[in-house]
Amino acid sequence: MSGIVGIYYLDGRPVERENLGRMVDILAHRGPDGADIWCEESVGLGHRMLWTTPESLLEKLPLVNQTGNLVITADARIDNRDELISALSLTDRPVEKITDSQLILAAYEKWGEQCPEKLIGDFAFAIWDGRQQKLFCARDHMGVKPFYYYCSNRVFILASEIKALLSLSEVPRRLNELQVAYHLDMFFEDQEITFYQEIFRLPAARYLTISSTQKMQVQSYWALDRKRELRLNSDEEYAEAFREIFTEAVRCRLRSAFPIGSTLSGGLDSSSIACTARQLLAKSGNQQLHTFSAIFPSLPEEDLPWIDERPYMDAVKALGGFQAHDVRADLLTPLIEILWREEEPILAPNLYIHQGMYECAHQHSVRVFLDGVDGDSTVSHGWRYLTELAYTGRWVTLMKEVTATGRRFRVPRSQLLWANCVSPLLIEPANQFWQALRKYVGKTSANSELINPAFAKGIKLVQQTRKLLSHEPALTLTGRQQHWQSLTTGLYPYILEMADKTTARYSLEGRYPFFDRRLMEFCLSLPSNQKFSHGFSRAILRNAMTDILPPKIQQRVSKANLGFNFKRRLLEDERETLEKVINQPKSIEPYVNLPVLRASYDHYSHFPQSEEESLNVLSGVTLALWLSQPNFTT
Repeated sequence: MSGIVGIYYLDGRPVERENLGRMVDILAHRGPDGADIWCEESVGLGHRMLWTTPESLLEKLPLVNQTGNLVITADARIDNRDELISALSLTDRPVEKITDSQLILAAYEKWGEQCPEKLIGDFAFAIWDGRQQKLFCARDHMGVKPFYYYCSNRVFILASEIKALLSLSEVPRRLNELQVAYHLDMFFEDQEITFYQEIFRLPAARYLTISSTQKMQVQSYWALDRKRELRLNSDEEYAEAFREIFTEAVRCRLRSAFPIGSTLSGGLDSSSIACTARQLLAKSGNQQLHTFSAIFPSLPEEDLPWIDERPYMDAVKALGGFQAHDVRADLLTPLIEILWREEEPILAPNLYIHQGMYECAHQHSVRVFLDGVDGDSTVSHGWRYLTELAYTGRWVTLMKEVTATGRRFRVPRSQLLWANCVSPLLIEPANQFWQALRKYVGKTSANSELINPAFAKGIKLVQQTRKLLSHEPALTLTGRQQHWQSLTTGLYPYILEMADKTTARYSLEGRYPFFDRRLMEFCLSLPSNQKFSHGFSRAILRNAMTDILPPKIQQRVSKANLGFNFKRRLLEDERETLEKVINQPKSIEPYVNLPVLRASYDHYSHFPQSEEESLNVLSGVTLALWLSQPNFTT
């Protein structure tokens, strides 16, 4: 976690150090350990430093190479260091003296624009190539590290956060109404635009080049291969292969010069990370892992079963080797505070839980924070295996799996057969046809009723959405296709950007082992019977964690509803704000279908655990609050 900025005047004007300094100062919360800028004629780069790894203590950014023709600024952690050091023949100094930015710069010198595909880790960086007089920028494969930019005929400006771009008068603040519509529609598939017309994201797994003689170009350097299938000889071999890759995904994220923390919810994901990290740290003898667990002491006793995971957390803690911290998470962060930090309206109901844990971690000098987001999608629940069995006529295996699943989940076999066989084979194709038809009659998704129809028509929302969805493959019955779709959604870069801005406030770096590129590629390539087996979803993770996880968690099939507390507290803590927006909706009236919003609020106020209505209210209210701030011009 650091902060980067840059200015490149395409018309040859010199960069004013004062402007770079202003951008760097605005990102002070991202890097308390130092700041610097580099300027040369029409190009300038800046950096805010947050030390996390041992090597970062030696890092000086922006960094100029020995010949003086390459300069880099980076917010980066490179995880395949040994592999790169060998490939780049960096034998002239001790390994521990080689910083991650030096690795990136050496990789660029050797491989040029192909260097990002050689890097494993989380990164956003910009390199000024003085030899070719061009700027080269790249972002990691999942978008863990943020990268925003503004580009005109005269200037290209980049930053880790939008507020740094907006500190310069030449960056327009015009509201992007298409993004307003996407927000209300809960649509995340446009991974480039922001709430400002002229400010964009560099999407995950992309690199960007620009020069005064060549227009900006954005290229993809990596994509998941949904056709590859791994074939091993036994369940044990699959489990061992998973364990090896998962352990490395955790191990490489334990590089830290400071205390290390991890979420511990009692679920499969966070518990697998915490228990694996515990073993690795015990072997190294360096330190114990801090764990942070959310508890909800103010909830009524009858509501606790929905959300209380303390029995599962306690099963992990009983293994020993942790510095465990319970964090009160039943109180919300005020919406207006979150909106300033996140720079846009948000749809992240459970972000307040993480904020409480981040604050506690900061108080214990933790700077590296492991998180289980989003193990569900990387490993896959694997339910589509039952559909594949029905589709291919493997009835005996299907009935064995359905019988075992029914016992574990306490669900009737008839219900399982309907949900996983009849519905996917007959109902889902019909629904797909209906959804396609809805697009042509003016509907874009189930939530679009919240959007003012006149507004949607005026911005051609249906056509805009259709363009983004036109590349999506048709519905298939394969588990791998569904798995691939779940991993390539724009939702995860969105979530990671929200988390990044919150961790920055507490001088933390969020690290996500389940988003390790190697682990994602491995899990997607697995046969369906490794994802669902003997009535267990997420079978490969359960099998691989034998003797690492407590059996109580390894065999767990339930999951807490973390949204339960948010929906309840939003009504209790923010009712005045909600009702003010509902009753005085002037700022959102052009965009929102007010009868739908008011009906949603009425339903939500009587039934606080309603899903769709609570999200409708949240999206409408956060939009109204954000529009009330002097952030933009229309």
